[in-house]
Amino acid sequence: MITLDVDFVRAQFPAFDEPSLQGQAFFENAGGSYTSKFVIDRLHRYYTQRKVQPYAPYEASRVAGEEMDVARMRLAGVLNLPADDLSFGPSTTQNTYVLAQAFRQILSEGDAVIVTNQDHEANTGPWRRLADNGIEVREWQVDRDTGSLDLADLANLLDDRVKLVVFPHVSNIVGQINPVAKICALAKAAGAVTCVDGVSLAPHGLPDIKALGADIYLFSAYKTYGPHLGIMYVNSELSARLPNQAHYFNAGSAYKRFTPAGPDHAQIAASAGMVDYIEAIHHHHFGSGGSLAEKGRAVAVLQAGHEAVLMAPLLEYLRSRNDVRLIGSDMTQGRVPTVAVGLGKAGEAVAQDLSKYGIMAGGGDFYAVRLLEGLGIDPAHGVLRLSFVHYTSSEEVEKLLKALDRTL
Repeated sequence: MITLDVDFVRAQFPAFDEPSLQGQAFFENAGGSYTSKFVIDRLHRYYTQRKVQPYAPYEASRVAGEEMDVARMRLAGVLNLPADDLSFGPSTTQNTYVLAQAFRQILSEGDAVIVTNQDHEANTGPWRRLADNGIEVREWQVDRDTGSLDLADLANLLDDRVKLVVFPHVSNIVGQINPVAKICALAKAAGAVTCVDGVSLAPHGLPDIKALGADIYLFSAYKTYGPHLGIMYVNSELSARLPNQAHYFNAGSAYKRFTPAGPDHAQIAASAGMVDYIEAIHHHHFGSGGSLAEKGRAVAVLQAGHEAVLMAPLLEYLRSRNDVRLIGSDMTQGRVPTVAVGLGKAGEAVAQDLSKYGIMAGGGDFYAVRLLEGLGIDPAHGVLRLSFVHYTSSEEVEKLLKALDRTL
């Protein structure tokens, strides 16, 4: 069985050679990951050689536009999507607000949308505001003890008035992987479309979106080893039904319809480096060959396997303590290494204490105030969140456990 070569992986990230970061173990990856050298190299090249208005006939401009197109096509390949169904926005939050405005124009008073209280506010707040237009907002609530979502509860909320179901692939606090394909099938059977927030899943392996069956899928490049952009998929049939939100003359371009203000051209081009990174890992472990989608799936399996091995001792440690509340499952199966704990005191203060031992972690509500309230946790205290990804090493986890022992 092939396992992830962590030394090779870490060599692809300049942050691990940065003198100012030496001795620091990064455990706030759910807030934003380190950037791979492939992205940095493409960004540097664009800013130094191609920083002109793209798509003009002169050479620098032609190549600039070509690199932007390549980024969209390569990412679509990994995600198993038609390239025209994928677009870039300034952030996932911005993309969601734009989509909500499009739905506002086609929904009628009396229609209903389903949201959850497991979401980051960016994937629930914009949809809840549809209530201002007479749209009924129904909340799919988490189990107060586990933080999980029950499919039976969703089934009870669905009827022919529901036009849209919005939910996360993974909660940025609970860390549980929701059964997206099953949820999408259930919603589709009721005549509703689905919008999935994949921000907290994508860093652990880019998904095969086509296989999930989602109508809309959103994630953030800056949490997936890339630049600060939001990446958005809208299936072509739904895209054609939704009103254009961009300049009127862009209505005929699927990947421009929901981008009223385009993000930095250089960052779009640099996003191709996210795929370069996946290909580098694949080639190192498996050699050449295979489609981009196949390479993405193989690398995702490697990532998940390594993360599960590292997550096990942390979950075991937290399970052994009676002075913390572990949010979500205490088993590695079915979850990602975004591990949050309630402490009965401010999580941010504990994160500050951990920093004395070289641990970079975070504390607070993480824009999931509704979830914390649903779990019976005071949002003012928030949680301590310990989040890592596949470039984390076993030595860093050992360092974390020792620091937790001293701090807690």
